[in-house]
Amino acid sequence: MANLAPHIGAKSQSAVRAKRALYKGPKKSAPVEVKETPATVEKKVGGGKNGETRLVPTSKASKYYPSEDVRAPKLNRKVAKPTALRPTITPGTVLILLAGRYRGKRVVFLKQLDSGLLLVTGPRAINGVPLRRVGQAYVISTSTKLDISEVKVPATVTDSYFSKAKSAKTTDKEGEFFNEKKGGEGLSAERKQEQKDIDASIIAAVKKVENLGRYLKASFGLSKGDLPHAMQF
Repeated sequence: MANLAPHIGAKSQSAVRAKRALYKGPKKSAPVEVKETPATVEKKVGGGKNGETRLVPTSKASKYYPSEDVRAPKLNRKVAKPTALRPTITPGTVLILLAGRYRGKRVVFLKQLDSGLLLVTGPRAINGVPLRRVGQAYVISTSTKLDISEVKVPATVTDSYFSKAKSAKTTDKEGEFFNEKKGGEGLSAERKQEQKDIDASIIAAVKKVENLGRYLKASFGLSKGDLPHAMQF
């Protein structure tokens, strides 16, 4: 059968292999040993003032070069700067959460972490909000401020404090499915004690202000016709 076009056969590659019976077994020929050729070779050169020998490359360099130079990656000279905190957010300021699981809750701002996120707490004993990290774009700062000069936040409460531990992967998928437990592992005893210690000092400061506990416990919401941009919190 003639070819369909120059250098294009009428049969496919698999059909040619079947015709040549290449499927019957692998080739038993020994692999060809590839010898490494050196980049340069020393050759003798005539003339008394030419050094008698010269290193000559084994492969000639290409005569042609690309018309456009290869673009080098652009260097990033930007330096990460710490997130600027709004002047209305200071330690002890009562904030209103606008997003997340506890949206609408009022919390007390403790400090700013290295990542720029805000460390806040309800406290949990009053409105159920534990120690959490929130972005300042998702909070409303109020004019209510609490004196937390006696509140001591442990040095261990950092960004890594809130990272979840990675569980070890197992290859037995079937056993993992039947032995799966519902719910998480829960907080450690150390984290529970740290939460209680921080809450105790904050609650002592809350009791010094009249009706502040009821204010923190109440949820924030808007009714029809309310204009949040015209409100003073």
